[in-house]
Amino acid sequence: MIKFPTLSGTKRLERLRPPSGQLRMVLDTDTYNEVDDQFALAHAILSPERLTVEAIYAAPFFNNRSTSPEDGMLRSYDEILLLLEKMNIESGTYPVFKGSTQYLDKDLNPQTTDAVTDLIERAMNSPDDDPLYVVAIGAITNIANALLLEPQIIEKIVVVWLGGHALHWEHVKEFNLQQDVPAAQVILNSGVPFVLVPCGGVTTHLHTTVAELEHYLRGKNAICDYLVDIVVSYEGNPTGWSKVIWDVATTAYLIDHRWVSTRLMHTPILTDQMTWSVDSSRHLMRYANNLHRDPIFADLFQKLAKLS
Repeated sequence: MIKFPTLSGTKRLERLRPPSGQLRMVLDTDTYNEVDDQFALAHAILSPERLTVEAIYAAPFFNNRSTSPEDGMLRSYDEILLLLEKMNIESGTYPVFKGSTQYLDKDLNPQTTDAVTDLIERAMNSPDDDPLYVVAIGAITNIANALLLEPQIIEKIVVVWLGGHALHWEHVKEFNLQQDVPAAQVILNSGVPFVLVPCGGVTTHLHTTVAELEHYLRGKNAICDYLVDIVVSYEGNPTGWSKVIWDVATTAYLIDHRWVSTRLMHTPILTDQMTWSVDSSRHLMRYANNLHRDPIFADLFQKLAKLS
């Protein structure tokens, strides 16, 4: 049984305050899984006034766009490099690391990978008064592995995760969460300072359309054209269709927390049946319960279009 450090109530509340000032962050992403991770990665990099992106980690995924969790991770790694190239970012500017090749098993045997090793080292070297924000927008395997291998990083990081559905949902069978339930349980039970950004019921507000993307992004630069193209190809642009760009909710929260309404609440229990269970004696987390779609997309589109 792993024994995690216990944060004082004062320190937890301090870490869970809505973010302000310059923030250090790493991004953990299953980038090739869909089309929204690409927007979130670009949004983070194009927001240096608020975010210092220190590293990018490839996360595993397994669906019809991969042949295994490892293949999904490797495809995501390649997609990260492709995005940086299309943004005219010189190779090596942002360290990119390969992550876990398999999901966490029920015995919680952690896997050491380049991403996990970097996260541990980067977190442990963080000043006590300047925590590292770990933004996860895929299965949270890499972060759970890091916590299991070095529990002390709990004192050095804040995890922001897009995963599961709203707490009033009848189940939490959402892709990021259901890919690796044991990893999600590790995060929720560990006591790490944690911001939960649910999908169903919260980030479902972040819809855009092909017409909107064509209007604001088409022809502006290589990354804009690429982002439009992958959305168009994702569903073949049927009549009346829109696409939710879920993952941008996490970067939006860090850039301007007023765009994402949150509140403090007791961390729920994630059952093996993928439902939420309530225990009011558990540690506090910050929970996103609403967001303001228009200023988020305005910020995203303006930054993308200005990139030369």
